[in-house]
Amino acid sequence: MGRNPDSQTQTCLFRQTPSRTLVRPARPHIDLAPAVIVHNGRRATNRFFEFFSANIRNRNTREAYYRAALRFFGWCDHRNASLEKIEPILVAAYVEEMTRQYSRATAKQHLAAIRMLFDWLVVGQILPFNPALSVRGPRHVMKRGKTPALSSEQARALLDSVDTSNVVGLRDRALIAVMVYAFARVSAALGMRVCDYYPRGKRYWIRLHEKGGKFHEVPAHCTAEAYMDTYIHAAGISAEPDSPLFRTTVGKTKRLTSRRLARRDALRMIRRRALAAGLSNRVCCHTFRATGITAYLEAGGTIEKAQVIAGHESPRTTKLYDRTGDDVSLDEIERIRI
Repeated sequence: MGRNPDSQTQTCLFRQTPSRTLVRPARPHIDLAPAVIVHNGRRATNRFFEFFSANIRNRNTREAYYRAALRFFGWCDHRNASLEKIEPILVAAYVEEMTRQYSRATAKQHLAAIRMLFDWLVVGQILPFNPALSVRGPRHVMKRGKTPALSSEQARALLDSVDTSNVVGLRDRALIAVMVYAFARVSAALGMRVCDYYPRGKRYWIRLHEKGGKFHEVPAHCTAEAYMDTYIHAAGISAEPDSPLFRTTVGKTKRLTSRRLARRDALRMIRRRALAAGLSNRVCCHTFRATGITAYLEAGGTIEKAQVIAGHESPRTTKLYDRTGDDVSLDEIERIRI
């Protein structure tokens, strides 16, 4: 008996480990649905999945909101609250518990996911009103990001420490260079095809695949250009313009496949390279975005130009990656002579 195509779509969209509050009956169209939703019938279940598949296009947002919905409805299920019995006071209690257990940013994200999902259920005539609409989330104002950044010397040491005697080392160095010199998110860099590194005039440019299907183009730094040229030549992929630029390998053979490198694999690679270079194990993919922006501002760049290079909508977002004030604050503290 063949699989239901709806089940295949849901499995692709929601690859999650089921908890005891997820109902997995024989009918595949409600596979991986929370019990609170399933008990309200097929219309509610279909509307639940439509919220993630038809309403949210960004994969990361979809996964985050889906996890938030599973946790909230699992919490309600433990309290024997059916979908119709969920009221503002219950949502407020959940948010309060989230605030005590997790950061305020996480609690606000969960509330945003719950509120949007209930709006979708109300529009679909599953519920008469949105019980999360009147619930206020915790106040969260962020003026400085928590992403760790490397100094220019540390970033240089990391790049120099990569073994470039094989194509895998050349790939890793080129990927790190794109994230540092183009202020690129790892997902945008990994989404590049070979043709997204292209000549314009006398210089090469980098085309990044950003959120919402947008493209962001920046000129390649001369160092990044040299690293990219060396990698592409060694990989022999210049004649495959529509193929992935950064690729996986065949086991430990140092041979590249035709498949795109995954974000988790990139993170493991970066952690391994950082530890080998004697750096902190807190180094992550986003570290290089903060490192590049900080190095640019330290060299006299402006926050407005950094915003353009990073592709941010607001300079306030770019400012979260700025670590230039850290040393200034330390120097001021050392003025205290006691």
